[in-house]
Parts: sequence; structure tokens; C-alpha cells
Amino acid sequence: MGFFDKTLSFWDIGLVKLAVVAGVLFILTMWTGVWSIVAKANPWYYLVAFVIFAARPFYSAYIKD
Repeated sequence: MGFFDKTLSFWDIGLVKLAVVAGVLFILTMWTGVWSIVAKANPWYYLVAFVIFAARPFYSAYIKD
């Protein structure tokens, strides 16, 4: 019985994701060098990255039997 044997609820996973988003936004606002790079990037790149990163969990949760 190790660390990876634990199961997380739907709420646990959702809250972890929200915490990561809040942490990234905090880092971006505090570190102006990174913010200037992020602000110059095309917003569509972030949408493409979101779709790529979300594809597998979506497939695993909703499509795969």
C-alpha cells in the first residue's frame, strides 16, 4: 500500500486543478519577466495547448469503457 494506491474524488481532482491555475496566475503576476512573454503570445496557442492536454483525460473519463 503506497502513495499511488489512494483514490481521489471528483471534487479533489477539480480542486487540485483550480489550485494549479491559481498558483500559475500568482506566479505570472509576481514575475514580470514571464508575464511579458505570456502577454505577447498568441492566445490561440493556449487554446491549442488546452485541447491537447485535456484530450486524454476526456477520452479516459467519458469515451473509453
